[in-house]
Amino acid sequence: MISTYTAKYTKTRSGYMGWLVEWPEVITEGKTLEECRKMLQDALNEMILAYHQQNKELGQLSREAEAHLEKEFENYGRLYPRE
Repeated sequence: MISTYTAKYTKTRSGYMGWLVEWPEVITEGKTLEECRKMLQDALNEMILAYHQQNKELGQLSREAEAHLEKEFENYGRLYPRE
């Protein structure tokens, strides 16, 4: 199991969006970068709990989730182009 994850953040119009590179299902938003970091940690904890409850192996990437995330970022870029 991976014990360290890489977080990526992007500035949005309403604050920040953060996600884990190794686990794209873990994604969240916050008004500030610090709030986004805290919420990302909470989201990771919730995902780990859910995986344990479903007897899933931790750290496996879901191809469906990865494809969905890529599409969401693509759509987000069209809705909110960078200035």
